[in-house]
Amino acid sequence: MTSIKSPATLIAMAAGGSMLAAGLCHAARAETTVTLPGLSIEDSAEATPMGERLLSVSSPSQADTTAARLSSPDAVSLFRNQPGVSAYSAGGLAALPALNGMADDRVATVVDGVRIPSGCPNHMNPALSFIDSDSVETATAIAGITPVSMGGDSTGGTIDVERRDPQFARHGKILVTGHVTGTYRSNGGGYGASGSLTVANDMFSLRYNASYSQAGDYKGGGDAGLVRSTSYLTYNHDVTFGVHKDNHLLTLTFGQQDTPHEGFANQYMDMTNNRSTYVNGKYVGTFDWGELEARGYWQREDHAMDFLPDRRKTTHMPMNTNARMAGYSIKATIALAEKHTLRLGSSFDHSGLNDWWPPVAGSMMMGPDTYHSINDGHRDRLGHFVEWEAAWTPRVSTLLGFRNDLVMMNTGPVAPYSTMPSMMSNANIAAASQFNATDRGRTDVNFDVTALVRWKPRRDLSIEGGYARKTRSPNLYERYAWGRSAMVTSMINWFGDGNGYVGNPDLKPEVANTASITADWHDPDGDRWDLKIQPYYTYTHNYVNVRRIASSGQFSTLEFVNHNAQSYGINASGNYRLWHNARFGHGEIVTNINWVRGQDLTNGAGLYHQMPTNGNVALHEQWKNWTGRVEMTFVKAKDTVDWVRNEPRTPGYALLGLGGQYTWRYMTLDASIDNVLNQKYSLPLGGWSLADYAATGSLRALPGMGRSFNVSLTARF
Repeated sequence: MTSIKSPATLIAMAAGGSMLAAGLCHAARAETTVTLPGLSIEDSAEATPMGERLLSVSSPSQADTTAARLSSPDAVSLFRNQPGVSAYSAGGLAALPALNGMADDRVATVVDGVRIPSGCPNHMNPALSFIDSDSVETATAIAGITPVSMGGDSTGGTIDVERRDPQFARHGKILVTGHVTGTYRSNGGGYGASGSLTVANDMFSLRYNASYSQAGDYKGGGDAGLVRSTSYLTYNHDVTFGVHKDNHLLTLTFGQQDTPHEGFANQYMDMTNNRSTYVNGKYVGTFDWGELEARGYWQREDHAMDFLPDRRKTTHMPMNTNARMAGYSIKATIALAEKHTLRLGSSFDHSGLNDWWPPVAGSMMMGPDTYHSINDGHRDRLGHFVEWEAAWTPRVSTLLGFRNDLVMMNTGPVAPYSTMPSMMSNANIAAASQFNATDRGRTDVNFDVTALVRWKPRRDLSIEGGYARKTRSPNLYERYAWGRSAMVTSMINWFGDGNGYVGNPDLKPEVANTASITADWHDPDGDRWDLKIQPYYTYTHNYVNVRRIASSGQFSTLEFVNHNAQSYGINASGNYRLWHNARFGHGEIVTNINWVRGQDLTNGAGLYHQMPTNGNVALHEQWKNWTGRVEMTFVKAKDTVDWVRNEPRTPGYALLGLGGQYTWRYMTLDASIDNVLNQKYSLPLGGWSLADYAATGSLRALPGMGRSFNVSLTARF
């Protein structure tokens, strides 16, 4: 797809086979649309660029984009094989991205301008699970040194995903366009369908998107066999209404996602229902002084967990959550002078959460009352920023930004399953009483700073470097998960490690200080070759980690605590054009390598979920209407682990992948083979395969997927 430039910027596009380069700048589109601020108009030959900004972006490879969408319906797959980006497995639709070793809540994940927190104690419904990859127009990831205009309350970086903006017809014309795609994946018997339909004139646009995807449990490579609780079923629907007048665009989207079930192989629970309903509005206007963007949103999530049948459980344990989110964001981009730009912004995000576990009839441990884990909890964030970008000379440009976020959290009184003293309930009765007697309100005043400079000493070399101070406040579960018994704490776990977690109301916000530099050597006369190397270092004060408070066999009960930590690494990527002529088409080799190390400076353990050294080498070929790819993915053995969490060690592996695409008229056929040699391997960030453990009593690291034959057919009209 893309390569990461400093500060580790990448873009992945999925516009049903088309590509639009947009992120921190808008690039030309070699299709039948013209790109304006938030607007596309049919039947124009080229795009109008918005002007390059300090943070450069690069267009993704269509081969990589297609391969990602073929292999998985999860939007996180759009970032696979990108420098500095990894993901740890949860459900088939809900992988959690990691940027330079920072994962989950440390990454600000934004979908259509909305920062969506997970409304689940196991983080089964992360932000990117709410959008189908077929609907994505741009997906930008910025690791480490993130501009303050791209969000706060994060230490690892920002992922920003946007749906397609409305399309409009030429004056006096009516536009009717769309596409339909069907997909099949052999491993797990997965299949799905997606499509869109747009009807528009020059002022109004109406679009309907829909998608459906399901799969059974997949088989691991080699003799790994069936991996339980990896099935899923999901539906997505959304309607977008757009109004365009002169230099103004108003967009309103109504949508709903239903996921009747999704297995979570490395959790004790599965998702047995998840419904999200949302409304999202956006206004973009261009004026003489600059550009104004305003957004508002409301979203509701209703979520349920229990055991899917393949865990072979004879009892049930229902767990329910509902979450409500609402907020706004306003950003003004002001041209102070020809080469000076000022950005000002304000945002507010409200997140309310209720988490309750109904009693189980006949159970002494899970009854007779309802267990209230989070009762009327809320986390509200009010943020403001100012950012100044300047091009001092044709060779030197800078960016300086300041941000303040006020994070306010609280929750109501809680209750255990039973208030009658017994050996099984005493710990939770005492913990609930102590929790309810304390002042639970917390307010954090956080400050972020970003400073970047870009220097082009030669035509074939550019150097970018900078510093960022980023702050993140704990989430609701890190502060307010109050239960103490082994059973209830094991239900608070989004790490896939089998341990149980206890919150800590006195946690302080994390403060990460990151320094990074990127050297970019490239062909001064074209795009024949490019090489980027990016070392980085992060020191985090008050890193939210854990300490053991109890152990029982393989797993432990852990309490969230503040420690100091450091992480450092190198990302490198490159490409070289092998040939470009009428006879053989266009061929290039693309490669990347990533190395990261993280250490808790208090206990000396490795930080959890650090990807071992890994890389990818791919050959891409394009000839007339055909494109093809051959790629190898290499991952070193995972030997540096977090011993506090008993993180599994995994052996190294290499995977071979093949793929191709052929387009004729209005039809596109895509096909690929993942893990061609059916290599047996364990996912380095996958944790333990707890669903298999529940069914067989044998504990193993979560196996990766074996060989899969994938095919999709797209028709456009």
